[in-house]
Amino acid sequence: MMDRMHPVFERLGESRVVAVVMIEDEEHAVPLARALLAGGVSAMELTLRSDGALEGMKRIGSEVPEMILGAGTVLHEDQVPAVRAAGAVFGVAPGTNPRVLAAAQEIGLPFAPGIATPSDIELALESGCNVLKFFPAEGMGGLEYLASIAAPYRHLGLRYIPLGGVHEGNLTAYATSPDILAVGGSWLAPKALLNAGDWSGVEALARRAAELVGGTGD
Repeated sequence: MMDRMHPVFERLGESRVVAVVMIEDEEHAVPLARALLAGGVSAMELTLRSDGALEGMKRIGSEVPEMILGAGTVLHEDQVPAVRAAGAVFGVAPGTNPRVLAAAQEIGLPFAPGIATPSDIELALESGCNVLKFFPAEGMGGLEYLASIAAPYRHLGLRYIPLGGVHEGNLTAYATSPDILAVGGSWLAPKALLNAGDWSGVEALARRAAELVGGTGD
C-alpha cells in the first residue's frame, strides 16, 4: 500500500466534484467561487490558461478561504511555487512531468498528474503520487478503460479524478466508481455565464452536480 492520501485530497473526496474553471477576468474569481460554494461545490481547479489566473487565485485564497483551491494546467516547474504563493493548496496537470512533480514534492504541494496509460501511472508512482487525473476521460474510453488500466495498481490505493467528456449525463456513473476520488466538472462554469456575470446560473449548475453525486460540500 502507498502512503496515506494527503488531507487536501481527502477533502476533495468529500466534496466529490471539483469545478474546473478558466477565468479571463480576475474580477470574476471571487463571485465565481462564492457561487460554486453556494451550490454545494467546495473544490475548484483554476487553470493556468489565462493571464488572470494567478491574480484570481490570490483573490479567492484571500476572500473565499473555505474554497479548496487548486491550480490546473501546471506545465512548468517554475509555476509550482507561483501557484503555491497565490494560495493554491493542490496542483493538477494534464500529463505527468517528472520535473513538475519534483518541484511540487520539494515544497510540499499535493499534486495530481494527468495519466492516460499504465506507463503514465508508473511514472507518477515513481514520484509518490497516489491521486491521479484521468485525462481525457471519455476520449480514452471512459470508465471501462479506466477500470482496465487501474486494475494492476488497485492494491496500491490509487484514486483518480476524471476530466474530459464528463457531464451531467455520466456524472453519477463516474462518481460511484470505487476508483474515483472526485469528478472534474468543466461544465460548471461555462464562459457564457462568466461573461454575463450570471452567478445564480453557476450556483444552479453546482447545486445540480452536488445533488447528483450526493457530495457533502464544506
